[in-house]
Amino acid sequence: MSLPDIYANASIEVVPAQPIATFPVNTFLENLAIAPSGEIFVTNHEVGEVVKLSRDYTLTTYAALEGKVSGIALVGESSFLVNGWNATGVPFVAILSNGEIDFLQTLPEAMFLNGITPISSHQFLMADSYRGAIWLCDVAAKSISIWLEHPLLARSDAESSFPAANGLKRFSDFLYVSNTQRMILLRIPVDGNLSSKEPKIYLEGTNIDDFAFDVHGNLYGATHVYNSVIRIDNNRQTTIIAQAEQGVTGCTAVAFYGTDLYVVNNGGMFLPPAGGIEPAQIVRLEVGVMGASLLAEQ
Repeated sequence: MSLPDIYANASIEVVPAQPIATFPVNTFLENLAIAPSGEIFVTNHEVGEVVKLSRDYTLTTYAALEGKVSGIALVGESSFLVNGWNATGVPFVAILSNGEIDFLQTLPEAMFLNGITPISSHQFLMADSYRGAIWLCDVAAKSISIWLEHPLLARSDAESSFPAANGLKRFSDFLYVSNTQRMILLRIPVDGNLSSKEPKIYLEGTNIDDFAFDVHGNLYGATHVYNSVIRIDNNRQTTIIAQAEQGVTGCTAVAFYGTDLYVVNNGGMFLPPAGGIEPAQIVRLEVGVMGASLLAEQ
């Protein structure tokens, strides 16, 4: 598969990088959440596991679910909201506490639940990459409903295996959503009542999977098949800050902890590099700027 050279004119400013955990070839690390303690929790998509990386870089299995697991977000201090498919292929949403399933609900109306982000202390938005929708999950009420369904959140080609609505994060009064299949970044106004608004295209010609913001509003995105991590500044200018040489081949998600950006990848499973699929890794990038709190802008 040949890809359009959408980053040919992007500047390159590689930051210091350190791989901190390595997994076997054909491990698909999909998303991550970082606890206040600095422990990193990662979804191992294909095998339905959530793995924990401790501060001393010890890896353990935090939870195992039957099926596949995709998105993850921290709930409170020590619980997690996750989604995926169960063993029979039906989408599910679950809350994990102390490594055990505290609540589980199947969602047959969903198609491909993916990125999750908090919108309040108990409300979360999650992307549905194939339905072209965003779901609202209230963990206090244990309720899930469609928040927004729109053509800009959907694939332009329903036969494409690339996800459409994928990563999503709030910064200030806007929710940003990456549509990977269309190579666009969307921006949606968000008010205090959580009423959904019309999405607008914020940036075109960018292949973003998951992303995170720093305190200044710069966006840091994992480009997955483009094997790089990029920074998009407030002027919508793109800079490449890490590439395959820094260990981010097949990067799928990023998250801040302090002034470091943590990246997970799959070693190129979706589109293998010339040398073949590489071991999956968790990589620390020293970006030198604080990440934005996911709830700080409310």
